[in-house]
Amino acid sequence: MDTRPENVRGSRNVMSAGTLAGDDVYNRDEEHIGTVKEIMLDLTAGKVAYVVLSTGGFLGLGDKLFAIPWQAFEIDEANHRFILNVDKQKLENAPGFDKDDWPDLSSEEYGTQVRDYYGFAQ
Repeated sequence: MDTRPENVRGSRNVMSAGTLAGDDVYNRDEEHIGTVKEIMLDLTAGKVAYVVLSTGGFLGLGDKLFAIPWQAFEIDEANHRFILNVDKQKLENAPGFDKDDWPDLSSEEYGTQVRDYYGFAQ
């Protein structure tokens, strides 16, 4: 029985975070919605906490960033991209931030807000 989380089934168990940064992100409707800016690790739990998604902008100007729980993504290894199981409207209304003004992603309050928004309450 495969005991890996659903979002990584069928892919390798271990990958370099560096190979994932910069990957494109699509939704289930095959619409390009952004790129992976960062992979944020929860060092205490020893797992991926968030994928920071970058949307919009040109040459890094006007980007809006979103910290999205790892569980919301699937990895499409064959196409070297992520699939985000969130519709565009939900993403447009999501709590985001500017590249020069990041929230405290380690804050439990922030983590709860983000996980609740995307439906991954602990």
